[in-house]
Amino acid sequence: MSEKFLLPSKPEDAIPSLVERFNSGDVTNQMAMYAPEAVFVANDGRVVTDRGEITAIIGRDIKLGLPLATNVRHMFVAGDTAQIVLAWSIAGKGHDGKDVHLHGTACDIVRRGADGFWRYIIDNNQGTAVRRAA
Repeated sequence: MSEKFLLPSKPEDAIPSLVERFNSGDVTNQMAMYAPEAVFVANDGRVVTDRGEITAIIGRDIKLGLPLATNVRHMFVAGDTAQIVLAWSIAGKGHDGKDVHLHGTACDIVRRGADGFWRYIIDNNQGTAVRRAA
């Protein structure tokens, strides 16, 4: 674990930590926020369990070089598990000069590990949006 990017010790620190890691520009920093068994819900509705594929999906957005902005709407904590509902966006001029505006309302699940740190177990960045059949 990098000293620069400490893992969150409270559920309310999960999103600020994730944003800081995303905005660092290095997908490795963000992937440290994911438990080994984490799943990512792709935009097409597929549940992705392969860590390499999760890294590639997240890496594509990070490679845009644009900041991730978030607004936590709700957080519900039950023991060692928390559900976080948040609005997010990635916006600005892409490397090709074209406007980029990605956004959504995520419904994510984080869990406190045996080491006391909170990590993603489900990253569903489109929340309840209707998805195409996988």
